[in-house]
Amino acid sequence: MKATEAKLLEFLKKSPQFVIPIYQRTYSWTEKECRQLWDDILRTGGNKDVTAHFVGAIVYIEKGLSNLTIQSPMLVIDGQQRLTTLTLLLAALARKLDKHDESNREPVDGFSPRKLRNYYLLNPEEEGERHYKLILSQTDKASLIATVGENEQPKERSLRVTENFALFESWIAACKGDLVSLCQGLAKLVVVDIALNRDQDNPQLIFESMNSTGRELSQADLIRNFILMGLEPKLQTQLYEQFWRPMEVDFGPDAYGTHFDSFMRHYLTVKTGDIPNVREVYEAFKAYARSPKTAQAGVQALVANIRAFSRYFCAMALGAEPDTDLKLAFHDLRELKVDVAYPFLLELYHDYASGVLGGADFVTVVRLIEAYVFRRSICDIPTNSLNKTFATFTKMLKKDRYLESIQALLIGLPSYRRFPTDDEFRRDLQTRNLYNFPRRSYWLRRLENHGRKERVPVAEYTIEHILPQNENLSAAWKLALGAEWERIQQTWLHTLGNLTLTGYNSEYSDRTFTEKRDKQPGGFKESPLKLNQGLGQLDDWNEETIKARSDKLAGMALDVWVAPKLPADVLATYKPAPATSPSDYTIADHPHLITGTLKEVFEAFRKEVIALDPCVTEEILKLYVAYKSETNFVDVVPQLKRLRLSLNMAFPEINDPKGLCKDVTSLGRWGNGDVEIGFSTLAELPYVMGLVRQSFEKQMSNEGES
Repeated sequence: MKATEAKLLEFLKKSPQFVIPIYQRTYSWTEKECRQLWDDILRTGGNKDVTAHFVGAIVYIEKGLSNLTIQSPMLVIDGQQRLTTLTLLLAALARKLDKHDESNREPVDGFSPRKLRNYYLLNPEEEGERHYKLILSQTDKASLIATVGENEQPKERSLRVTENFALFESWIAACKGDLVSLCQGLAKLVVVDIALNRDQDNPQLIFESMNSTGRELSQADLIRNFILMGLEPKLQTQLYEQFWRPMEVDFGPDAYGTHFDSFMRHYLTVKTGDIPNVREVYEAFKAYARSPKTAQAGVQALVANIRAFSRYFCAMALGAEPDTDLKLAFHDLRELKVDVAYPFLLELYHDYASGVLGGADFVTVVRLIEAYVFRRSICDIPTNSLNKTFATFTKMLKKDRYLESIQALLIGLPSYRRFPTDDEFRRDLQTRNLYNFPRRSYWLRRLENHGRKERVPVAEYTIEHILPQNENLSAAWKLALGAEWERIQQTWLHTLGNLTLTGYNSEYSDRTFTEKRDKQPGGFKESPLKLNQGLGQLDDWNEETIKARSDKLAGMALDVWVAPKLPADVLATYKPAPATSPSDYTIADHPHLITGTLKEVFEAFRKEVIALDPCVTEEILKLYVAYKSETNFVDVVPQLKRLRLSLNMAFPEINDPKGLCKDVTSLGRWGNGDVEIGFSTLAELPYVMGLVRQSFEKQMSNEGES
């Protein structure tokens, strides 16, 4: 590798041509990056004390072997964004200088339109693509050639190229003919010219280590380059055009930038069973690609498989699904933002595409996942652990009984991973503040349109509080609600029973119930909406009628967000065999806990731990007593004068203001976890329970997952 400092304009002048390889990302600088470069150039050009401004490195390697008559183009490894942006700026400046003034005087020596084009933009004696100093890839290529050559833009033009060129034209026009600072600034730009040796340098390693200015490379950019960069040009082009480019087209320019990294993370979760850290997807991909099984299958099989799974992802996450029922189910899932389910669904989609999973069953599964997530949200069950839940689902499926095994898995989820029951969901749905629910338009739309073929455009309506929000209720409303009107309003205002949809929200205002019911037009009596059915037959609106309507709508909700159900005998076949233990122990096997001074302390501790959550269970073992949700979060080792607790969490994670905990990470001990604390009096219990609660909540939320 040879690196030298060079003036940008001289570097462009001496270089025959730069070519952006097909595996590089498209031109992606936005107005923000262009504005920063523009401001830097003007500031540099307007300050005589500044002799140079560094804009980064240009790393390249010869495309082929040069000879005495023809110099080979340079393949750009790093620097595409800066080269393209500066080319657009120079092209805009050349076009402006064409009209500078009648005398065609140069604003600064060397900055005539002819010199700008022939030195920095074109190879005037060459033809075809070799006529241009910079050749981009994909749709960017045709747009840049049209811009520099001053020709009509192609039908499928590059938005970034054309929009940024227009930006520079407008900024140059705003200079009102005073282009000295701009030209002097361009003349002061400096780059590091890094030429790689084809026989000695590894372009991929150098590409990964570059700390370029501008827009950071995405994980997807790094993955694409890792796959394609080291291949022979013919295979590189084949794989790109056959597999990778169609993926970019399917995603589209915007979604490719925002969703492709997430797709690759979900893909790797499916393939490896582990969830990569969101910032380490590229590293996880390299490890997967280099694994013996993947490497043996070859790069073409890998790229083809990524392409297949990308279709599944686009169908689910980007609305590209052709099947009507699946498309609607995926749409509803997206509204709930259930990205954590995508690894599970990607594998299911693969089996659906392969004919292993039927279409109707696939729709049912998607609806079950939707119900699972929505019910948990309504019942306020922590959702942090869902990514791990879904990531491990497919390991337990019986694909010869696909739907049945998924239903059994959902029914059997324990403790905080549980699928809320009908009673639990129905109860909490009626009392939850649904007006301030993060996705209220979702639940309103699902309730209103369930079972409809002629769907109601819920987004065109507004949400209506039948009992108004106004704290200063009218005398008529107070009379209708009775003496406890204030409690009733505070309790039921934002709940299911008091909320509906209307197109007449402003007309309703704070009117009485009978006025809203009988309004012509638009009263509840004549409303075609399912949510308003029955309101026209009521004479009063009070706590009793709110609760009655709430119960009715909650019953409807059980048909919308359906829980999985299986006969008891079928479900029994999926239950794991009970764990066997060499012997059973009781509290009597721990004499320190049933007699003496520790008895009262232990009973108080035991009561508070079990009260943390209904999922907490107690298990008495030979040497200690364990408390667990799915696994132990605190173990009690009885000692003569104190209770020694083991908290199942890493020592650096504990918040212990008093500094009473001990780090036992590398010490042998009974119990689980790296945090130990002892106590012996009731006065210490509140502080100790604060520590125990941290261990319990960590397990409940699975904070360690990323």
